[in-house]
Amino acid sequence: MLVTLLWLDARQGPLFGVWLLPVLLVVSVLATEEVLSLLRAKHYAPVAWPIYAGNLLIPLAAAAPLLFALAGWSFPEGNPLGRGGWPMIALALAAIAVIGGEMGRFRQPGSAIVNSALGIFTLVYIGLLVSFLALLRLFESNAWGLLALLSVLVITKMADTGAYFFGRSLGRHKMTPILSPGKTWEGAAGGVASACLASWAVFHWLGPWLVGSAYVEPSILASLLYGLILAAAGMHGDLAESLLKRDMQRKDSSSWLPGLGGVLDIVDSVLVAAPCAYLCWILGLVGPG
Repeated sequence: MLVTLLWLDARQGPLFGVWLLPVLLVVSVLATEEVLSLLRAKHYAPVAWPIYAGNLLIPLAAAAPLLFALAGWSFPEGNPLGRGGWPMIALALAAIAVIGGEMGRFRQPGSAIVNSALGIFTLVYIGLLVSFLALLRLFESNAWGLLALLSVLVITKMADTGAYFFGRSLGRHKMTPILSPGKTWEGAAGGVASACLASWAVFHWLGPWLVGSAYVEPSILASLLYGLILAAAGMHGDLAESLLKRDMQRKDSSSWLPGLGGVLDIVDSVLVAAPCAYLCWILGLVGPG
């Protein structure tokens, strides 16, 4: 299904991103529900509607160039915010709405500040981090944007896979015995090695195939460094979700996907890797010269 959507999206010409944006919005809504469900397990109850609205608005703001194109308008590239500034404005507006929601239902002291803080946390953790996937897909051009997005998905998932298999076969030394007892330093090393190898493969083989004659392959050092950064960020994302689940005393974020847990259990590493990847692309570590 995802491969089909990626193929369709790659063939959209100037409207690239139009097939993947709905998927991103669905992921954002489902992940938002999972975070709110985890919070409800400990009887925290931020006002939900501005959080859902914000976590739709923020990735939509990141996809502003696509929305402008769909409307037949010219996107104002020369604005002082740049493309990355649009999600920040959306985040600010959503945070204001979260506080306004708490103001509207305030009856007695004791929970408004905590619920406001948790609501804004959910906006940042889901809405803002998800928005970087849209920014990556819309980076530079159709081909470069697809390569940027695929690089994050492939490298982080290869890091996850490598960490799992190396940890199962060679794992002896626990990395975080309380937070995530199954993770080992041997698994982490295997995840980093797998990510670095996947990064080199993406830029050596996938890059020329997607971009064509205009492609300039990054140096081996840059490819390996990119893989290392995404592996470390992905592990951080995995442990961040473990922290949330342990603190709320839940095993999985939800039961949406039997045997796999919830949407967060699948995308946790990608959420944190995406902004790190975007920084690498805009700073020129990888991407068009």
